[in-house]
Amino acid sequence: MEVIGAEDPYIGLSLLTQHTFDLIILDLTLPGMDGLEVIPKIRDISNIPIIISSARDDITDKVIGMERGADDYMPKPYDPRELVTRIKTILRRTHNIEEKKEKKEELFIIDSKAREIRFKGHSLELTAAEFDILHMLIQHKNGSVSREQLLYESEHIDDDSSIKNIDVIISRIRQKIAKIDSNNIYIKPIRGIGYLLTDRI
Repeated sequence: MEVIGAEDPYIGLSLLTQHTFDLIILDLTLPGMDGLEVIPKIRDISNIPIIISSARDDITDKVIGMERGADDYMPKPYDPRELVTRIKTILRRTHNIEEKKEKKEELFIIDSKAREIRFKGHSLELTAAEFDILHMLIQHKNGSVSREQLLYESEHIDDDSSIKNIDVIISRIRQKIAKIDSNNIYIKPIRGIGYLLTDRI
């Protein structure tokens, strides 16, 4: 574990906006601002897990801290091994939630064996050439793919076909996606290059 300390709460809040952290261990007795006041300020900018570690063992502090958004409260003194265990437990839980969220938010799902692509849970009825093109765009998601690459790497488009044929196939794919979601454009033209498939809507 890599730990970065901030003795001043204002410095800590500033660090939180400049770097990515996995968890905060927060003392309550701090200069300039009580730790309980720091919690809502953290919550204004981040959902990062917070463990309160304090010599103050008043039940009122614990209740207020948890109500304001802390995930755990450890009154001092305690065995450092317990702190490590609680950190691991919280990170394991939060990382599992993030992984499930990422899976749920995946817009395009490829089943290569069945040669099927699902969009927002719906199966797209694609020709062999359309499957090849969309498959390549998904593999390069949020990155541009040239028309030449789409043409020559497709198994179901003749090498003698013109580049314009790619535009026709892309148009058909867009129409099929639009039947499921007509409010957003997922395949965007990149001028002078080709196309880009995005899920950043």
